[in-house]
Amino acid sequence: MIKSVLIANRGEIASRIIRTCKQMGIESIAVYSDADRNSPFVHQADTAIHIGASQPSESYLVAEKIIEAAKRSGADAIHPGFGFLSENKDFAQRCIDEGIVFIGPHPKAIDLMGSKSKAKTIMKDSEVPIIPGYQGSDQSVETLSKAAKEIGFPVLLKATAGGGGKGMRIVHKAAEVKDAIAAAKREAQSSFGDDELIIEKYFPSARHIEFQIFGDKHGNAIHVLERECSIQRRYQKVVEESPSSVMTKKLRDEMGKAAVNAAKAIEYDNAGTVEFILVGKDEFYFLEVNTRLQVEHPVTEMITGLDLVQLQIEVADGQPLEIKQADLSPNGYALECRLYAEDPANDFLPVTGDILAWEKPLVEGLRFDTGIESGSAISIYYDPMIAKVIAHGKDRLSTIRKMEYALRNLVCLGMTTNQDFLIHLMQQEDFIAGKYDTHFIKNKIDTSAVGKNKTNFHPIAALAVCLKRWSERDANRSLLQQIPSTWRSNFYQHQAESYLFGEEEITVNYRKQKEHFEILIGEKTHEVQLLNTDQTKVKFILDGMTYQCTIANKEESYFVHHPKFGQIKVQLKPRFPAIEEVKIKGGYAAPMPGQVVKVLVQSGAKVKSGDGLVVLSSMKMENTIVADEDGKVDEVYVEEGENIEAGVLLVKVD
Repeated sequence: MIKSVLIANRGEIASRIIRTCKQMGIESIAVYSDADRNSPFVHQADTAIHIGASQPSESYLVAEKIIEAAKRSGADAIHPGFGFLSENKDFAQRCIDEGIVFIGPHPKAIDLMGSKSKAKTIMKDSEVPIIPGYQGSDQSVETLSKAAKEIGFPVLLKATAGGGGKGMRIVHKAAEVKDAIAAAKREAQSSFGDDELIIEKYFPSARHIEFQIFGDKHGNAIHVLERECSIQRRYQKVVEESPSSVMTKKLRDEMGKAAVNAAKAIEYDNAGTVEFILVGKDEFYFLEVNTRLQVEHPVTEMITGLDLVQLQIEVADGQPLEIKQADLSPNGYALECRLYAEDPANDFLPVTGDILAWEKPLVEGLRFDTGIESGSAISIYYDPMIAKVIAHGKDRLSTIRKMEYALRNLVCLGMTTNQDFLIHLMQQEDFIAGKYDTHFIKNKIDTSAVGKNKTNFHPIAALAVCLKRWSERDANRSLLQQIPSTWRSNFYQHQAESYLFGEEEITVNYRKQKEHFEILIGEKTHEVQLLNTDQTKVKFILDGMTYQCTIANKEESYFVHHPKFGQIKVQLKPRFPAIEEVKIKGGYAAPMPGQVVKVLVQSGAKVKSGDGLVVLSSMKMENTIVADEDGKVDEVYVEEGENIEAGVLLVKVD
């Protein structure tokens, strides 16, 4: 009997597994890196063991350190979560060799399905429709380039050991193939330790539908319904839902049967996912099998009432599946949105920073899976996902409405996130109608329009900060307390504070009266009654309308949240002019924090518009900085392997 489980992962999935372990009466053991020393999952676990530096290659990806931690703690089993070592056949085998239960499928299944090329061959033999493409052992650039041309553009390069969009590139023409292969291989090697690629015909319009599968050690295999994962950006999922809005009983039966056949073909014995693309109404092709728990598993749990982590542990412990296929049908509808630390207006590039305030609404049918709390830091070392917001309702429309409410009332202050974007997405008519494909965000969403209506709320945000600051000063003053606050010898002059919203400046002039404040903003005079304030909240009545705002600050930068406008950053105007940074002509700065993976040019080299200059890696994704005009490299300011902040000068081109 499994009595203790070591979780070989971090963040929200570690917290998720710990929660189930506690419910089952199982001891939970966490491992953590330097960067995660103060993370919530470390404190939630019954035991925690430090395993190394912040870089995954020095901690979470080192199998030897994980095994050693399991031995030290006396763990009966290891749950790998998702990512890192979860689909590493050698790690699974090592666990077995050491007498430790691996909570996942047997190593042979991981080997067969972990390689997309082997998986496609098995699926073809099992009469599961596969996408035309190349999955060969010859990985030379010449062979891959030739195969791409024979398949016909556009094609998709995919890491055979990968997932989550890493090691993936869409190639539209022959001239792009060589660079795309190099980039995909680098990213695959960095993320999975394996740079093997396959090539597939790319369908410009398709839907991404996956089936949750489950097998046991007694030959039983079922599917636990489907999940629609078509809303994606940068090849990664953003929104998942179940059941799919385009699913018919006939199509579910056909795709579900194919998924179960795939599981039985490899004697699958734990949780996994068979992924398909749906072209048109009923034409589907096999994509891959993920031999692990998926990020989006909560939507399946919400509509079935199952605890998939508990099932994983029970199956790994040798217990047979008690669920029958005929017993499974969707109960209502579930929707999941992934909250990321990223900037949708900047091509969804990841950002780093501190979560100054985190508060979630308590509503029946809402679930928040996260690994952060107020004060948590989002670093460059790991995936930028902050949380998963999951809503459950009786049908799709009511669940979308509940999700929008959840996103509006979720407080996540202190850094740029995709929260406003997700709210905007929930309001799109085509999304509400279920009319979308994997390119919906790219083709249908104008990210520059997200959050543009916030300007009207800037005065309210400025007023909220002003009242909060006044309240704090008033509570802390120790001299002349008998004199009313804001009293001045010149009655006609109000006190004032100025705030910056980017280039916009708003001055709040205020005077405290007996029962209210007299507020002047621009040419308008308002009567404001301050109801109460605490450490994070300020509640007031403005012209008869009650507002309650959540406020957090870092030095003189304030972040204000209200369900009507989300997060607004308010900068206290400095008393003295700030020194402006001098922009260097021809300078290329880092658009995000990260690590310099490769410097592609040297001083004196000639470059043409579109040539790559520097390759950056941030949060497990690569981005190439390219020249925007012809020129000559004057100077290179960074070195390979160097960790840099956003805005750091990389290269200067004359």
